[in-house]
Amino acid sequence: LSATPTIVRVRRQPKSSEPRKTQMADKLENGTPEPQSPPSEATSKGPVGLVLGDDASSDPVLEQAAADLEELELPNMFWGSLIMYFGPGIILMMTGIGTSHLVTAPTAGGRFEYELLWCIPIAYVFKYYGFEMAFRFTNATGSSIVEAYATSWKKWPLWYVMGTTLLQCAIGQAGRLIAAAAVLYYLFTVWAGFAIPTWVYGLVLAVVSVAIILRGSYRAVETSAKAAAGILVISTLAVYLVRPAPPSEFVHFFIIETPAGSWLIIAAFLGLLPTGMDVSLQASEWGKAKRVGMSRLRGQLEILGLAKQFDPFAPRKEDLAVNTAAIPEHARRYASHWFRIGLWDFRFGHVVSGILAVIFLVLSAMWLYPNEVQGVDVMGEIAQIFTRSVGPWMMVVFLVGGFAATFSTAFNYFDGWPRIVGACSRNLFRGTASLPGTAQSQLTAAHRKTWYSEYNIYRMTMVYSLIASVLIIYGYERPVELVLLASALAFFVAPVIFFLNLYYCLTIIPKEDKLFYPSAFARWFSYLSLTIFTGLSGILIWYRVINPFLQLITQG
Repeated sequence: LSATPTIVRVRRQPKSSEPRKTQMADKLENGTPEPQSPPSEATSKGPVGLVLGDDASSDPVLEQAAADLEELELPNMFWGSLIMYFGPGIILMMTGIGTSHLVTAPTAGGRFEYELLWCIPIAYVFKYYGFEMAFRFTNATGSSIVEAYATSWKKWPLWYVMGTTLLQCAIGQAGRLIAAAAVLYYLFTVWAGFAIPTWVYGLVLAVVSVAIILRGSYRAVETSAKAAAGILVISTLAVYLVRPAPPSEFVHFFIIETPAGSWLIIAAFLGLLPTGMDVSLQASEWGKAKRVGMSRLRGQLEILGLAKQFDPFAPRKEDLAVNTAAIPEHARRYASHWFRIGLWDFRFGHVVSGILAVIFLVLSAMWLYPNEVQGVDVMGEIAQIFTRSVGPWMMVVFLVGGFAATFSTAFNYFDGWPRIVGACSRNLFRGTASLPGTAQSQLTAAHRKTWYSEYNIYRMTMVYSLIASVLIIYGYERPVELVLLASALAFFVAPVIFFLNLYYCLTIIPKEDKLFYPSAFARWFSYLSLTIFTGLSGILIWYRVINPFLQLITQG
């Protein structure tokens, strides 16, 4: 991950002139340690004794695991240092700043002025805990929440997630990819006059994304994309400050209006702001892959017997839980610090994303309304926000920043959804479970050659997403409608993922764990949010899917 910090841990060297590993190897080979001077009472216990007690075994593997726990470097918790540790939360935010902010919000403002402003706080407030529970679970257990899904009856959540994710790989990715392609279409076809259709731009971007991810050149591209997207954020704030919206218009935050023809945009807002709820699963996988906090500790705790190993083919919830009261104080502080960093990481991204969504809708209401905001040159229409308010030269700033944001979104999804399919597969199929992992450092010849390894399933899903999304763009070159359809699909999937994330946090994290177990407020507000969100989904499904279908049957 591009946002993963590099933490250098300085290990204390043994007093002997031989390296630690050599001493351990001698013990394993000869069976007896070399003579040493009499230790003090404090050090006679050794690392294992300090962690597990006086009667603990002096096995070298246990000693190494115990020493690792005692030598963990605590992250710097000063505000100025926190941003360098941020990762999954910022990436989650970046997956949303693209289609939802640059297409859905301007479409809402251009067509309905301020009337749909109420959707934004509802989406951000009532979806908050659906995302946070996935972060919380990974920080509390060191495992992905996808593992928790394997403990259900017949593993039905894994089959549900895999099915909806494969659907999202096609339709959802087409909606993200066409937004980035629309920027290039406006730049090269409308401006420069090259007769290149939108789907060709989509194909090029898809191939480049997949090639970069599989080659492992993620960091450089993500860094440059975030820098350009940062330019977009700063320029958007500057444009808003040139002419802020009248304060009286913000009353629409509290007035629920559903103008004719707005249902798809409402569903898109609720589905893809700040991003799709299914991305919480991707964030959990990213958090596990980051290997800090409890994700870093889990392996050592299992070696020391302080946590159980989880078997997806004999799944038990208690095997995923970690009793933090039993782990050493230093390791507990380490996990606590990283959990707080993870929460601030997510909250920072959540707030920034919400502010930007409001600004884009307000700017479009001021500078575009009335405008249908549609067609293949949609980015040119949206760019008028910047050119009308500041000047024609802002067109370049918008196109650069807009392309970075939309490309970053499509890029992250090419990695995120295949990662979830691979995670589901390793919990469903024994063959895949025997060859887990997608990181280049974990791969062996067997991982690369065996078609059902998690790595190859990850790669095959990525190629499937590339082909399917480009074919959809080829057959349906209407960016706005495709983005709204993909966003609405994310909305209808969201309540189930929300429920599962909440359920497994409450049933796996020990209630006695005051740090990781959700507070009373978090629990009750989660229940309220889930009820409201599910109700909105049901209303939209009834009035826009079931009711028209019943009318069609009745009339027929």
